[in-house]
Amino acid sequence: MSEKEKALLQAEMNRRAFLKKSAAAGAAVGMMGLGMAQQQPTADQVVRGKNPRLIVLSSRPVVLESTLELLGSERITSKANLFIRNNIDLPGLNTTEPNIQPGWEVEITGLIDKPFKITVDELSKLPQTEVTSVLQCSGNGRSFFNPRPSGNPWTYGGVGHVTWRGVLLKTLLEAKGVKLDPKARFITMNASTQGGAAPYEKSFPISVMDYSSAMLALGMNGEPLPAVHGGPVRLVAAGTFGTANVKWIAKLEFTATESPGNEQVPRYRVPVLPGVNLPILPTQPGSRYNYTLENSRPNWMANINSFILSPLAGASVKGRLVEIRGVAWNDGLAPLETVEVSVNGGTSWRKAIIERDHGKFGWYQWVSPQLLAPGEYEVMARATDAVGRTQPMNGNIWWNERGYEWNGIMRVKFRVT
Repeated sequence: MSEKEKALLQAEMNRRAFLKKSAAAGAAVGMMGLGMAQQQPTADQVVRGKNPRLIVLSSRPVVLESTLELLGSERITSKANLFIRNNIDLPGLNTTEPNIQPGWEVEITGLIDKPFKITVDELSKLPQTEVTSVLQCSGNGRSFFNPRPSGNPWTYGGVGHVTWRGVLLKTLLEAKGVKLDPKARFITMNASTQGGAAPYEKSFPISVMDYSSAMLALGMNGEPLPAVHGGPVRLVAAGTFGTANVKWIAKLEFTATESPGNEQVPRYRVPVLPGVNLPILPTQPGSRYNYTLENSRPNWMANINSFILSPLAGASVKGRLVEIRGVAWNDGLAPLETVEVSVNGGTSWRKAIIERDHGKFGWYQWVSPQLLAPGEYEVMARATDAVGRTQPMNGNIWWNERGYEWNGIMRVKFRVT
């Protein structure tokens, strides 16, 4: 074999070796990609019984976001479609099935004359009350702040409309013949640490989360409370953000001061200026803020808001008569009076028809029939209540570094054909 032939043979062997290694490497990358894809679970894999169309923001602790399409498909948000925002996960409870524990105890203590404990079974035998309310994470809409704050990147799906059933705290204290000390100013709630879960403690002012309307909920939407949504018992305070509605309640304490825990300060707070009647203190976008009990307040009462549920963004609608539909709500402290709709960038607004409300804490369902010629449109909606609270055109005016309490006017672009 000549030197030239030897060189060509060696080159061919080198080429084949290279291709073989490349194929092996490609296969490895492919398997790695498959493995990575398998590491991105769907919502029903994270929580048994959830709709797989929910968006997984976190697998641990569980954070699942619903969608406008799913929210618009139901009058009451089903347990399959309801969002989840967990700060802790109790082992074995990532399911929409009930958590049946009749002997589960809740300790009622603090500034009352006769502290006591009560089981879920005993609670179930007391007079029950039902309330339909909007449940919403105070970080819902966080992604619309600019620059985007830290935290889960919620868009619109951290909200739901549910019916709770349980025992009002007022009913419970009366049944036990318990009196509240005048010095009690806060309700401090502790979640269970069952299975080694991390402690979770929250306080809210009694003046805000009135103990006479708050309840220990045992049921949701006509069924026992799903495990992942706080079963067997959670605190529900209609009109407040979800952070006040502590799951898996183990202890409820009437206190003179707020909890000193991390969940109270600096988390779940917005800046305020003492003595100034503003929802929150405007802060420079991108700035930092040193949260204290004195210069901030907790996310307590839900602010006024409205969503457009039909048509959805990017939709094509046939016909000139277009029905724009949605929901609106507030904290229940004042009736929601109007929902206005604009299809011309806010130049003019037309009152929508409020078709139905679900009580002062629930959704107001509205519709706005519009005669629209073929073309591209951007529709906007804003709600206003009886005391004049309304939504800002630019929600970014209330920018805060933790991204709480977004309620800027919603805008949806769609086409009429």
